[in-house]
Amino acid sequence: MASHDFDVLIVGSGLAGLSAALHLAPTHRVAVITKRQMQDGSSAWAQGGIAAVLANDDSFEAHIHDTLVAGAGLCDLAATRFVVENAPAAIGWLRALGVPFTQEGEELHLTREGGHSARRIAHVTDATGAAVQRTLIDVVRGTPGITVFEQHTLVDVITSAKLGLAGQQCLGLYALDEATDEVVTFRAPNTILATGGAGKVYLYTTNPDTATGDGIAAAWRAGCRVGNMEFIQFHPTGLYHARAKSFLISEAVRGEGGRLLLPDGTRFMPDHDPRAELAPRDVVARAIDFEMKKHGLDCVLLDISHQSPEFLHEHFPNILAYCAELGIDITKEPIPVVPTAHFTCGGVLTDLSGRTDLPGLYAVGEVACTGLHGANRLASNSLLECMVFARAAAQHIASAPRVQIPALPRWDDSRVTDADECVVISHNWDELRRFMWDYVGIVRTNKRLERATHRITLLLAEIDEFYANFHVTRDLLELRNLVQVAALIVRSAQLRRESRGLHYSRDYPNLAAPAASTILVPPVSQ
Repeated sequence: MASHDFDVLIVGSGLAGLSAALHLAPTHRVAVITKRQMQDGSSAWAQGGIAAVLANDDSFEAHIHDTLVAGAGLCDLAATRFVVENAPAAIGWLRALGVPFTQEGEELHLTREGGHSARRIAHVTDATGAAVQRTLIDVVRGTPGITVFEQHTLVDVITSAKLGLAGQQCLGLYALDEATDEVVTFRAPNTILATGGAGKVYLYTTNPDTATGDGIAAAWRAGCRVGNMEFIQFHPTGLYHARAKSFLISEAVRGEGGRLLLPDGTRFMPDHDPRAELAPRDVVARAIDFEMKKHGLDCVLLDISHQSPEFLHEHFPNILAYCAELGIDITKEPIPVVPTAHFTCGGVLTDLSGRTDLPGLYAVGEVACTGLHGANRLASNSLLECMVFARAAAQHIASAPRVQIPALPRWDDSRVTDADECVVISHNWDELRRFMWDYVGIVRTNKRLERATHRITLLLAEIDEFYANFHVTRDLLELRNLVQVAALIVRSAQLRRESRGLHYSRDYPNLAAPAASTILVPPVSQ
């Protein structure tokens, strides 16, 4: 079995991981480890942009204030200020790399999104993440000092405690090489988790298939605390279609008169809020969730067909074209939609240098809980967070003294066999995503959380048995991580006896005081 030595290991190839790699490459031997292709992470799917104070009529204080308001009292002020004040430099760095931001004359075109009091969103039309990701991949591939390992799935980080050694230190990691079907040992004094969120724990999500909570689960097993895992951001109107996994129907459709309907044509939003379809995201998502559960529906309908075909061609050309590809003519019929998991606000606890509780282990991007997002993420702060903390982690690594790492044992699978019932993994995956959607979704109750806990306990036991006795596969590793993350989400939700931000409980509909983060501490032995 292969083994590799590097100065820094980076798990994940989105904006966070590639930014960190580029900052470290001049002085360190860097490995970027990603479980599919470099372009397959969530960053490439980001449509909006990157928030930064770049206009004369804007200010750091205004951006901070907007972030704190969105975060519903749970944002960390120091982290928020740190990110906001470093935002302009982050945009400048991307521009220097060649990211083709949309211009207005000689200046950047800045758009405005919900929750922002000023125009401060730098963007590349409506596909910012894809453009940034393409640029970074091109630069990384041409940068000496960075070695990319695609099709390598994180199995676990290696700690001194797991090897029975003195002290607390991350020593490297094990990863499954898809090409050889062998587990490879990577040794390094510094490891950065940039693995993204955990949207795939839910039945419906805007996230790619890679969003399986790998870094959150691995850090937890390594003894790191996690925070605010109950706060999962949902988008109210994802397209519901067998061939459309993650396509969003813009809020602008509702803004231009789109009506939400039950299958029998009944409009339901006026019964939930006087603003009807123009209510905020969370209100609309809860209303749809309520109607789906009440009537046993897989989706509801969004109808904009009363507008003229000319109007729809002008305002929603991409939505119209994509729906047409699927056989849905939005000029004549409604669009099937469903709320969809969008962003994991909580994650592995870090400081302002991206450090976790385990020396030598860092977490950057959606995998981390930095304190920036609080109970709800402000639009376009997430790509920004990736860049600011990638630079901060790189600077800390560069300034820290080099640590000697002992020889690491190879992965031992001599006593396992190939699983003969892979259907069990597939069934468990489907069961998990369904009950998380039904019981731990947009609207929660104590009873629903108890039901989820019971099922998670059974799944954990079954998966542990599989993991101990059978050769690891990517599907098994992802399922193991998803179930672990699901357990953290449910435990966090049970501890929050109030409704705040993205966590809404029918049993505790009011705010509690004082506002406090939910911090989970792993058991001593994992």
